[in-house]
Amino acid sequence: MLHSWCAQKDWDAPTVTGGSGAWLHLEDGRRVLDCSSLAECSNLGHQHPRVVAAIRSQAEQLCFVTNAWGAQPRAALAERLLELAGFDGGRVFFTLGGADANEHAVKIVRQATAKPRGTVIARDRSYHGSTHLAMALSGDTRTRAMIDPAAMHVSHVAPPYAYRCPYGSSTGAECGERAAAAVAERIDELGADNVAAVILEPNAGSNGIVAPDSYWPAVRRHTRERGIPLIADEVMSGFGRCGEWFAWQRHGSAGAPDVITLAKGLTGAMLPLGAVVLSAALARRLDEQVLGTGLTYCGHPLCCAAGLAALDAYRDDGLIERSRRLGADLFERLQALATRHRAIGDVRGGHGLFAVLEFVRDRATREPLAPWPQTPPALAALLQEALDAGVAFGSRGNLLLIAPPLVIEEPDLERALALLDRLLARHFGD
Repeated sequence: MLHSWCAQKDWDAPTVTGGSGAWLHLEDGRRVLDCSSLAECSNLGHQHPRVVAAIRSQAEQLCFVTNAWGAQPRAALAERLLELAGFDGGRVFFTLGGADANEHAVKIVRQATAKPRGTVIARDRSYHGSTHLAMALSGDTRTRAMIDPAAMHVSHVAPPYAYRCPYGSSTGAECGERAAAAVAERIDELGADNVAAVILEPNAGSNGIVAPDSYWPAVRRHTRERGIPLIADEVMSGFGRCGEWFAWQRHGSAGAPDVITLAKGLTGAMLPLGAVVLSAALARRLDEQVLGTGLTYCGHPLCCAAGLAALDAYRDDGLIERSRRLGADLFERLQALATRHRAIGDVRGGHGLFAVLEFVRDRATREPLAPWPQTPPALAALLQEALDAGVAFGSRGNLLLIAPPLVIEEPDLERALALLDRLLARHFGD
């Protein structure tokens, strides 16, 4: 096997044989508490019985039929997603995951706006996937040498990174406003007739940047004034991860994008499925056009049945509200950790069960422990010792990412944070 995002000679991970709730079961008999939802995708935990039952039931009835035919779970899931988004009269195109959802969102919007090579504005230090167009959309240093964004008609602007604001702002609100203004300025520089869309992550992402509250409403206002479709990449931030069905909903109906891309939590990651959710206004433009795309497995009935069961579980188990409540408590606990450990330069999150700790060498200067996106040795050692103790945290560069399944038991979360407290003292010396 080739393993993602690592040198193959360095890969050395335990084998997972099962799971339950927030726990992974390993081949050697150990259990590991999953505090990252694997790739921030197992929002429902592992082996959620309701989703397992739905997959089994659908497999006994109909495993597969192409998108050229109708399929009940596909139609039902599309209706549910449009209802959750408030996109009355919209349409849904199903994909296999997040990267191709973002690729198809761009392709579909370019067709709908009659701008087949229109520029798409995205952000530096963003992540939209690792297929070619998704890499071009991403402001990711790991893949920058592999792709030429300009050749794929993608233009990047600096992010709303309030802790290290690229606009020289002194407050988070000001950084958000200036970052949003940069999007508007780029549209104006290129000319609105030449811009097909803006694609942004509304909240959580593996980049570790949580935009200030001022950012998304201002971006939405600027794009709407210029007639530019706004694509919300909710692949990671959707389905309760940030305390709402979709992260943009925290800003109310005025913050609604024109397109939403989804994956990960759409099935609780129990089967691969992505989606592009289009507003009615965009969808109407495609009514009399041949849609220039297709995937053999788009809207796979087995995956859509899993998606329907996942939506039922989020709703019936009150997991969206639970994420909001536990996320606020998690954020408060992490801020308390920061008062005891000077290596923590910033704590971000608080909207749901997603939080970021950024580590620094010096709080006053905010000097990072290692150049982005390198992982500092002390953090790598902390992560390994945590895993040896039965807790798996996520990380990227100088960041520790905490994003447990929404079903995590509160005592388990408490124990994980207590372990983190001890390991911070051991590995960072305060």
